Amino acid sequence: MKKEKELQGAIEAILFTMGESVELNKIACAIEQDEDTTLELIHKLMKRYEAKDRGIRIIELDHAFQMCTKKEAYEYLIRVARQPKKHVLTDVLLETMSIIAYKQPVTKIEIEKIRGVKSDHAVNKLVEYGLAEEVGRLDAPGRPILFGTTEEFLRRFCVQSLDELPMLNTDQIEQFKEEAEDEAELKLNL
Repeated sequence: MKKEKELQGAIEAILFTMGESVELNKIACAIEQDEDTTLELIHKLMKRYEAKDRGIRIIELDHAFQMCTKKEAYEYLIRVARQPKKHVLTDVLLETMSIIAYKQPVTKIEIEKIRGVKSDHAVNKLVEYGLAEEVGRLDAPGRPILFGTTEEFLRRFCVQSLDELPMLNTDQIEQFKEEAEDEAELKLNL
């Protein structure tokens, strides 16, 4: 049998990573032990976690086990959860956000055509941050999702409506188009 501490470490990793309850037979299979041995290892872990200085514990739920927070630690979790999250907007996110703001409703394909690179991650982050949202579907093959800005976008960028966004200089737009076309042509020639 592998070292007990090593197996308990593996069980901890499984329960922590899965986040939800994991059946005894799956844990046993993962650590290559029989169910009785696995159960004994889990019960030893459970006793170690019951110490007053521990913030987590392992609970048993119908022949499955789950790692969770001790109720004595809830007040600390609530304090952290109440703190506002600060989302950092990288240049990529700002670029993608500006495309959505000025071209909405816009599909990921249109965003990628403008940026010249895949934009899945950037769009998903903006949706996660509440700055962009699905506003419908394009009536075209595959029915791609259309994205637009949210009220949170207006709050975050201190504008009451999209009409307050700065006007784009048409000469500058043409210059950007030419630069993008030149860059695309260079990539094709390489």
